[in-house]
Amino acid sequence: MGGLIMALQMILALSIIVAIHEFGHLITAKIFGMRVEKYFVGFPPKIFSFRYKGTEYGLGSVPLGGFVKISGIIDESFDTKHVNKKPEPWEFRAKPAWQRLIVMLGGIVLNVITGIIIFISLTYKNGDQFISKDEINKHGIIALELGKEIGLETGDKIININGEDWIKDTDLFNPNVFFEEESFYTIERNGNIIKVTFPDDFLNKFSSEKEINSFIKIRSPFTINEVVEGSEAYNSGIKKGDKIISINDENIIDMFEFHEKIKDNIINLKILRDKKLININVSKNSEGKIGIIMKPDAINYSKINYSFYESIPIGTAQAFSIVMINVKAFGQMFSGNIDPRKSMSGPIGIAQIFGSNFNWDKFWRLTGLISMVLAFMNLLPIPALDGGHALFISIELLTGYKPSEKFLEYSTRFGVIILLTLMGFVIINDIYKLFI
Repeated sequence: MGGLIMALQMILALSIIVAIHEFGHLITAKIFGMRVEKYFVGFPPKIFSFRYKGTEYGLGSVPLGGFVKISGIIDESFDTKHVNKKPEPWEFRAKPAWQRLIVMLGGIVLNVITGIIIFISLTYKNGDQFISKDEINKHGIIALELGKEIGLETGDKIININGEDWIKDTDLFNPNVFFEEESFYTIERNGNIIKVTFPDDFLNKFSSEKEINSFIKIRSPFTINEVVEGSEAYNSGIKKGDKIISINDENIIDMFEFHEKIKDNIINLKILRDKKLININVSKNSEGKIGIIMKPDAINYSKINYSFYESIPIGTAQAFSIVMINVKAFGQMFSGNIDPRKSMSGPIGIAQIFGSNFNWDKFWRLTGLISMVLAFMNLLPIPALDGGHALFISIELLTGYKPSEKFLEYSTRFGVIILLTLMGFVIINDIYKLFI
């Protein structure tokens, strides 16, 4: 059931984004008097369709894309029956270059507008809820596997990031932090100020959700919520509401530390009960447990609510920050600092990001994110993509030279090969990542 929910969320999000993208092409083409033959969400075989004002509107059974067929354009459909004929006034190729450029950019523009609207709406609806720097630095962080690898330790308090102050928990995981030439945290450890520098290959180790979750976490106190009757803990006198302060004279704060430090079969616990410290010895059972259920204490979240007008610049900045992250990530991939096998995802990877539980806020946030990513990807100057078409038309506008129909046909074929190869790579990569 969880896998089905993931898949349905991904299909719904992609269908919305693709429908909007293709509508951008359709509406601009119609504005300039071009004939639009087809507008489909999903690829053939066709589920149903209807005709309206000369255009066939339909739904395809393969829900991973969509297309608009504009008369007189050479695109991935490779319809070249018009090539040796005189251009008709309602064909794409008969229109001025500036009109053709607007049509090619129409889908990208609508995707950007969609992303901006989603992020503005979410900002206005939810405001900004976060864990503040002061709240995190009360107890410091828990250094997990990846955090320990770069030199962080449990209890470290992060003073600044790349020499700049920070405000909230998400700042610690912001990808922009790690695109700097020499990224570092300045930390306080046992009263000393230390600089922890991220290695050059850190981005490669921080490019999947699994690795991000093995970096650091907030160090949060906990309380014993339940003691299993008849267990070693129960027989030793441990009670609900107790707080474990130390294990074998090693101070702890977080549940993660508790699990890390229970090594011996008999352990000495220092417990805080009714403002008094109590020492209790307890044994582990054959499963390595003592018979308690723990509950993290409530975290003090900060929240800022924004008016609609305040939400506009904040939501817009959030939307465009996604584009900037993608631009920087592509640069790092080409320079070899990021392994595309770790950072690129296909349909399976995207579905996993949505998760097995449906949440409208998360769904729309991811839909807005994908809309901005799709706009960026489509703007890449690869033949067969909107960016490739826009590049050739822009050259025509600047030089007055219009590429031949044959050139456009063969370049589009080349672009399709690139895209199919890329699609095959991300799908195989998704499957590979399921088993590692």
